[in-house]
Amino acid sequence: MTDRQIIENALKLVTKNDAVPGEEESLFESGYLDSFALPDLVAELEKQFGITIPDSDLNPRKFESVARIEAYVQERKQ
Repeated sequence: MTDRQIIENALKLVTKNDAVPGEEESLFESGYLDSFALPDLVAELEKQFGITIPDSDLNPRKFESVARIEAYVQERKQ
């Protein structure tokens, strides 16, 4: 499974929405994700990727789109 597929699955699990947003689509502006769901998404990403995401990184800008999440996760995995 690719990082993108894992991220998309995490989004589906947290949001209970089977639709897959576009790679650059704003998850917040589209209503796909909100600030209440962000901590749940972060927890799921930590679990799926075996990484730790510090509270200081809980900024919606870092998790604005699937592409941004993928870049962030790849950074944290190194």
